[in-house]
Amino acid sequence: MNIFTEYTARVQAAVAGLALATAPGAADLARIMVESPRDPAHGDLATNAAMVLAKPLGMKPRDLAEQIAAALRLDAEFTEVTVAGPGFINIRLDKAVWHRVLANVVARGDGFGRSTQGSGVKVNVEYVSANPTGPMHVGHTRGAVFGDALANLLAYVGHEVTREYYINDAGSQIDTLARSAFLRYREALGEDIGEIPSGLYPGDYLKPVGAALGAAHGNALLAMDEADWMAIVKAATIDAMMALIREDLAQLNVRHEVFFSERTLHDRSADGVSEIDRMLDKLRARGLVYEGKLPPPKGELPDDWEDREQTLFRATDYGDDIDRPLKKSDGSYTYFAADVAYFLSKYERGFKEMVYVLGADHGGYVKRLEAVGKAVSGGESRVIVRLCQLVKLYRAGEPVRMSKRSGDFVTLRDVVEEVGRDPVRFMMLFRKNEAALDFDFQKVTEQSKDNPVFYVQYGHARCCSVLRQAGEELKGADLSDAVLSTADLSGLTDSGELELIAKMAEWPKVVAAAAEAHEPHRVAFFLHELASSLHAHWNRGKEMPQLRFINPENTQLTLARLALVRAVSLVLASGLTLLGVDAPREMR
Repeated sequence: MNIFTEYTARVQAAVAGLALATAPGAADLARIMVESPRDPAHGDLATNAAMVLAKPLGMKPRDLAEQIAAALRLDAEFTEVTVAGPGFINIRLDKAVWHRVLANVVARGDGFGRSTQGSGVKVNVEYVSANPTGPMHVGHTRGAVFGDALANLLAYVGHEVTREYYINDAGSQIDTLARSAFLRYREALGEDIGEIPSGLYPGDYLKPVGAALGAAHGNALLAMDEADWMAIVKAATIDAMMALIREDLAQLNVRHEVFFSERTLHDRSADGVSEIDRMLDKLRARGLVYEGKLPPPKGELPDDWEDREQTLFRATDYGDDIDRPLKKSDGSYTYFAADVAYFLSKYERGFKEMVYVLGADHGGYVKRLEAVGKAVSGGESRVIVRLCQLVKLYRAGEPVRMSKRSGDFVTLRDVVEEVGRDPVRFMMLFRKNEAALDFDFQKVTEQSKDNPVFYVQYGHARCCSVLRQAGEELKGADLSDAVLSTADLSGLTDSGELELIAKMAEWPKVVAAAAEAHEPHRVAFFLHELASSLHAHWNRGKEMPQLRFINPENTQLTLARLALVRAVSLVLASGLTLLGVDAPREMR
């Protein structure tokens, strides 16, 4: 039940029924919106109908608003309809509407808020995709949590979602990784390797890889040339690093259905052709690839600038700043060529939307990836890039030092082991992904209202506590959802009770908007607001005993209030589940 959708339709019907002199199509009813007013004192709902229709209808907004308001007053569920300012229309609803919403929440359970707006459209969400050169660091944590929550959100509203990790297992950084592991292999065999040379990966996490290579191959690799041992060491090290990365992600309860290897795009089949070769042939046939020269970059020329004819992708035809090279001067493929072949793979797998979750340092990739999407799919698929800004770590306001084990960064596991999964996930989502985030170890573990994750989880635990207490005090009473959803709710007339229901009524709209905008932080904000309303109403009950949830002398009113408590617990649990955060039944 989405009351905003329902009452938008009613306002549209009221406007359509007016005898307005209009040109065909002038009254675009789709522009009408019904929302919660910014100030609850103005009403329960507000509509912009007169403001958006007055100009195309050639009317003054206030005059049109008066006509619409008169039509709306005929609806029995609208107890008050007023016109404010230049033409805003505010509406108050009959209390029975809120009681119907509450019953619907309890009856639908975790299905309240779910929808089919995604229409089963296949969406690929690619996130994390860190180079397999070591453990996950805190810089990856935000993208991991954001991508996972976004995938949850899109699935919740009816998309067919695949969670994907792109393994960057080709290129020079993987050769460097293999050489670093080979050094640890020599160390495992008893050699004093001294200080790790500059340019290699220094972290202790490669010591187990070296030991495993020693156990598997003994001294055999020492007798080989690099060209011979490189493939062996590279494969073993990538496997070990990906196992480490999967373990790290599991600490956050982040799992992917697909791990796609970049190397498979470069590997040549029996006929000597790679997936990138096939991609080039397909795009050449469509005129998307050509041989040409790029203009020199503005400003000072880089040392590696070459004024030569290159194989180029027509990116500028699709919104990019320049056409992009697909081959290097030595004939090997650029990273961008692999990006195009990878997108083609997604497109051929049937995805209509491809979401790329990238770090803030990949801002320059947005236009080129969007251009690839438009060109390769012919506009049939959409590329959506979401950037995650940096995370700065603090402890009681002081910057956190780097991890010795990792070499030069704080690992994901370091953070989760210190504060727990739930605070990490919630706080990574309690700020918009495009905004920088300060994460303080001390603040996120405080048990106070100033700690958002504690405040929300405590709200759920408080609801569960009330329901447990009711079971003890109302011996033999049936407090199942089936009974609570059919309870007589007419006794719920207090402003705090109605405010809680009105806030829960926003949940389907919040979820729909968050999924449409790819902004899971909206869910976190909503949960905090709902928990705040719950705690505020609880505190009022301390001062006014007549508002307390359990009154053994009035079973009917108690059941109604328990339905309210149960509904809040259900919505909080649904939201926390979307964020990948536990909804505890008790907290100590």
